[in-house]
Amino acid sequence: MANDLIKHVSDTSFEADVLQSDKPVLVDFWAEWCAPCKAIAPTLDELATTYDGKLRIAKLDVAENRAIPAKFGIRNIPTLMIFKNGQLAATKVGSMTKAQLSQFIDQQLG
Repeated sequence: MANDLIKHVSDTSFEADVLQSDKPVLVDFWAEWCAPCKAIAPTLDELATTYDGKLRIAKLDVAENRAIPAKFGIRNIPTLMIFKNGQLAATKVGSMTKAQLSQFIDQQLG
């Protein structure tokens, strides 16, 4: 079940939705065919609610959007990147547990 708090972004909306956001944004670079991506989706849904107001969560499908993943050198998915004030602040590659993902976010929200 998808969470309405998670925004689906594209190559064309990335700058407005992520780089110009007034809050930190966690971007999940994923694809429909990626099993680990699907495995962390429910965790991201939960965390979108947990961090509502402090952090936005966005998803970018690398199969449909090529420019932004290329710009950030995405080679493996899922890749999770946190952007703050229009800048890349942190990156994690691969599937994570909810605790690992929460820790990753908390470190950036400080």
